[in-house]
Amino acid sequence: MSLRFPSALVLSVCTLLTTACMSGGRAAYMPALQDEPALRVYDTKAQKFIPFAQLATAIASKDLVFFGEQHNDPATHAAETAVLAALGERRSRVVLTLEMFERDVQPVLDQYLAGTISEEKFLAAARPWDNYTADYRPMVELARVRGWPVVAANVPRRLASAVSRRGLAVLDTMNARDRGYMAREHSCPKDAYYAKFAESMQGHSAAGGPPTAADQAAMAQMTDRFYEAQCVKDEAMGEAIADAFTRSPKGTVIFQVDGAFHSDNGLGTVERARRRLPKASSVVLSAIPVDDLSKANGDDKRSTADYLLFTRAPKK
Repeated sequence: MSLRFPSALVLSVCTLLTTACMSGGRAAYMPALQDEPALRVYDTKAQKFIPFAQLATAIASKDLVFFGEQHNDPATHAAETAVLAALGERRSRVVLTLEMFERDVQPVLDQYLAGTISEEKFLAAARPWDNYTADYRPMVELARVRGWPVVAANVPRRLASAVSRRGLAVLDTMNARDRGYMAREHSCPKDAYYAKFAESMQGHSAAGGPPTAADQAAMAQMTDRFYEAQCVKDEAMGEAIADAFTRSPKGTVIFQVDGAFHSDNGLGTVERARRRLPKASSVVLSAIPVDDLSKANGDDKRSTADYLLFTRAPKK
């Protein structure tokens, strides 16, 4: 029997891509209209804009697809749902892995996907992000309808917070249950990812004049602790991706959705997954909201990802 996608999901995907939709909820991935497309895709290797269908076909040949999102951009969320739907049109086996759910809620997520509990009970127990209904529910519902696994990939927030306060040494003090929610192995070198993270932390420096030596020391310690918390998230997600891929049937594609910082430049979660799966092929996408899509320019962002998905930024 044929599967029918939820009508709201079909509408959101089709509206994003300005496509026509065939009966049965299967999107017809047609070229976007020329009057004001809602999404523009830039191929950073070819250094040119390409049709969405070309992107979908290219990434569907990979084992791992990373989508770096902007958490507060509705068009970004519509784009990632469209990418997931397109992968499902081209691959028979898909696994969705998400930063937005934490590892300890995997059992209740599995129960919801299996239809043994209601959505109300699922949401009450799964600690969804505030924007779940509008932004992430379409992907989960698509996976549920299609019978795809969904992996809660992130560490519980309370455990990441413990690392941010006490450093990686806190892992040795965790009970067996909590330690099981963390990655089995951790690597947190002061590499290019650290430099990028430290730069992002500069806005947290003390105000009111030039920093003193004490200020600088405190800032360095805070940066290191926060970076270690970042690393445990990336290690957990990288491990979740690798485990999902390893236990899945041959021919499965993993679609990972996370904040762009976790996957841009092939760092963070991407590096951790690739370290665990050195033979797996992968591709990185990054969403970039802009005010005017007609002026989108990917030339100066080519190192960010394999494909840049320019979306129309929310009006302020």
